[in-house]
Amino acid sequence: MKKEDKHMDNLILTGWGWKEYAVSAAVTLRALNGQADVMGMSKRRLPEFLELEGHGWKHIYLIGLSLGGDEERLASALKSLKRTKVTWVSALPMSDEQERLIAPLLDVRKVDGELFNGSLVKAVGHVFNVDVADILPYTVEGGTVPKSVPQYHELICAAMYAYRNYRDEEPYAQAIRYLANGVREEAWSDKARKLVAHYRRYGNRELIGNSQQMKNLRERINFVAANPDARVLILGESGTGKETVALQIHNRSSRRTDPFYAFNCASVAPQLLESCFFGHEKGAFTGADKQKIGLFELANGGTLFLDEIGELPLEAQGVLLRVLEEGRFMRVGGTEEIETDVRLITATNRNLPALVREGKFREDLFMRLNVVPLRIPPLRERPDDIGAIADNWWFNHFRKHLSDEQKAALEAYSYPGNVRELLNILERAIVFKEDDFAKLIAEHQELSGDLSSGGVGSVSAKGKEAQDAADIPDDLDDAIRRHVHRVFEKYARNVSKAATALKITRTTLRKWLTEGTLPHA
Repeated sequence: MKKEDKHMDNLILTGWGWKEYAVSAAVTLRALNGQADVMGMSKRRLPEFLELEGHGWKHIYLIGLSLGGDEERLASALKSLKRTKVTWVSALPMSDEQERLIAPLLDVRKVDGELFNGSLVKAVGHVFNVDVADILPYTVEGGTVPKSVPQYHELICAAMYAYRNYRDEEPYAQAIRYLANGVREEAWSDKARKLVAHYRRYGNRELIGNSQQMKNLRERINFVAANPDARVLILGESGTGKETVALQIHNRSSRRTDPFYAFNCASVAPQLLESCFFGHEKGAFTGADKQKIGLFELANGGTLFLDEIGELPLEAQGVLLRVLEEGRFMRVGGTEEIETDVRLITATNRNLPALVREGKFREDLFMRLNVVPLRIPPLRERPDDIGAIADNWWFNHFRKHLSDEQKAALEAYSYPGNVRELLNILERAIVFKEDDFAKLIAEHQELSGDLSSGGVGSVSAKGKEAQDAADIPDDLDDAIRRHVHRVFEKYARNVSKAATALKITRTTLRKWLTEGTLPHA
């Protein structure tokens, strides 16, 4: 929070992830008659925040925050707040080290009881002498939310989603204020209503995982999002989350307030694609009984995501190329040109260079689309993310975590169907009420043997070797150049890392990237 954003003498800092935190913060806000700034905070970030920004308030209330992490740094930060009183309210126990280092520096309002299930809210109500009966139902999590309280449930979940995905902290504070004051949905701001609508549509689309591959991907998404006109080609196997990546790019860009449209190029008959892209006028062809607006017009100002671009027929490729070159089009049967300002993101699980060589994909269109390539690694290349993805999905549905044994069982499988296959298995566990995930995976492998061993929808090990061999050019320099570029992209275009992996110097790597030939002695 910037200095100019501070409005009150009081600051409420509360946790992320559980509605109990938000409801407890709302109770505190009621006790202070609304006279407090509100922020979400993590225990890891708390010491740094107090050091840099904690001096601007007379009183800081830590509501439900754990005091773990770097305890010595937290103690030092609290000591520096000479003119600021800090009150800690929690149902969490203090460790011996926290009792020694931190407790003397705080106004501790500890209430015994299990955390969550309303205990923290009751504790805060007891401390501040506030009746919490009307607000307590809003602590209920997940799929068990009573029908009488859906509005605040979605608002808080949407606010936490906005922070996790877009680092937008303001909606969380606003949601807590609405909850504290009982503001009904019809009186919410336009931004709050749009955020809830966005969460309803996209709340199940997040990039989960802390592997280096995913960190590199997120970093590249941030770079791409900052350039709202650059075309992006997303490469990845089926089920890796290509549309999720497209959404992340759109929602982190300056186009995020404008439309996002997704279209699968393999879902419509070839003769109808031009109408889908550009629309048509009434009477343009048999059955065109009214005017239709096409995707390029609907998405104007925003983002158009074309999935499975490798399935686009050649005749439709030429039509698409024209609008990319000229930035304008005519509806089918129309006579007036329409200008369009759309960021185009395309995706494929096909080898487009191979299709170009075979004459099945236009080289000029490939060059237009392949401005910024992003590769999504398959799940088998980042096995450490499997447990995190599954646990996040399970937690969002049931507000409880998977056991270490369950995560280990899930991590023992390679998932040729990637994230989509993993989530299917979790849904199957719910249907059959099966908590033995090792048994579940064994049954899945038995039933899906063809998929993992080269049946329908998969490529066998020998078949993949043959396919890979066919994709390698005969010319040695060409083969090496492509491999160098592939490794360079794998390491997020980091010259030092790519050179180390290739066991060549950075100078040699740069020559391959710029000249594309072997440097001769």
